[in-house]
Amino acid sequence: MPTDHPAPLAGEQGTALAELIAERFRVLGDPTRIRLLDALRDGSATVGELHRAVGSSQQNVSKHLGVLLRSGLVRLDREGGFSRYAIADESVFELCEQVCGGMRRQLAGLDEVLHGASLR
Repeated sequence: MPTDHPAPLAGEQGTALAELIAERFRVLGDPTRIRLLDALRDGSATVGELHRAVGSSQQNVSKHLGVLLRSGLVRLDREGGFSRYAIADESVFELCEQVCGGMRRQLAGLDEVLHGASLR
């Protein structure tokens, strides 16, 4: 019977793959990088545009964009005298939606518990 589950992470290849997966989660483990990815959801942007969108310094935005670029989640496009960052791996949004959906369900359950306790 076929399943949708990937093969277990066994052996040397599994160990290497687990490291790559862990690195992807480390890259996504920073709130500024998540906000930058969200700001790029609707299209490419310059460092200045992203700096204004996320409310962080240009230096900080540049540092985080470098991490996202090295990880392959964003790409750098040159347009005339400008450099624009864009999403390179759209699958990052699927992952974020999975996490957000889980968080929403968890918060809804907590809200029910708190609301039910306040009615007593």
